[in-house]
Amino acid sequence: MNDLQELLSFHYVYPLPLNKFRNLMKSIESTHNLARISSFRLAKILSISTNAADQILINYKIVLQNNLLEAYNSANIKVIPYNSEFYPNSLNDLMDPPTVLYAKGDVTLLQHPMKIAIIGSRKATNYSALAMEYIVPPLVEQNIVIVSGLAKGADSLAHHATLKFGGKTIAVLGHGFSHIYPKENKLLACQIQENHLLLTEYPPYVGVQKWHFPMRNRIISGISNAIVVTEANLKSGTLITTEHALEHGKDIFIVPGPIHSEQSKGTNSLLREGAIPIWDGHQILEELKFF
Repeated sequence: MNDLQELLSFHYVYPLPLNKFRNLMKSIESTHNLARISSFRLAKILSISTNAADQILINYKIVLQNNLLEAYNSANIKVIPYNSEFYPNSLNDLMDPPTVLYAKGDVTLLQHPMKIAIIGSRKATNYSALAMEYIVPPLVEQNIVIVSGLAKGADSLAHHATLKFGGKTIAVLGHGFSHIYPKENKLLACQIQENHLLLTEYPPYVGVQKWHFPMRNRIISGISNAIVVTEANLKSGTLITTEHALEHGKDIFIVPGPIHSEQSKGTNSLLREGAIPIWDGHQILEELKFF
């Protein structure tokens, strides 16, 4: 049994982040020892209950009998473990990088030198749609890859605008490939996986959970050089992405919004905290000294 098969099998039953996986490997030295570790010891290392550890090991031994890599290849899923040449180096700056990334589409986009995330409210208004018309074209003209999260609202608008203007886009999901959320974005997801990239840290069977989306947001920030926010209210999950970006010294670009709009209160608040106001993609290029 090779290391990759063992890693994928364990990640399938317990998709832990890289910091926890490395801690596990530090204790047991090799993935070869996963089948021999006791549930008591695994529970202690992972800080989980013995019952949970016992179930993980039972499931691991069952999954290990299957050729996951072959199954993923048959489903056109490309596997990108943390030690792959396609794994983005910038993710290693995170406190809890993903151990494995699962991809559908053009994985070379992960190595593209300039990627900008465009995100915002799930309840984005026509103001965000209009903003995309000014922001996206100059970026795609310079071959910049647009990153977003396939969510309702601003994320979908960002992906659609990128496709419309002939650019390349990466959609980072908060679930496995067997569950496209929201359902109305299934066609968009199909379009993206054809010539662009769908990306997730979750094995295919993993469904939608509310807490997955803040985890997804750290990947959006982690693989992007800068973040653009079109609209966000004061409690928007978008602000989690900007926090991740700020922690790693990345520029935050904000579309200033109407003072009466709830969907601009979060973005206008970020401006007050020092984010960069923009209303045109050329301004982003100038700020990033792209010319």
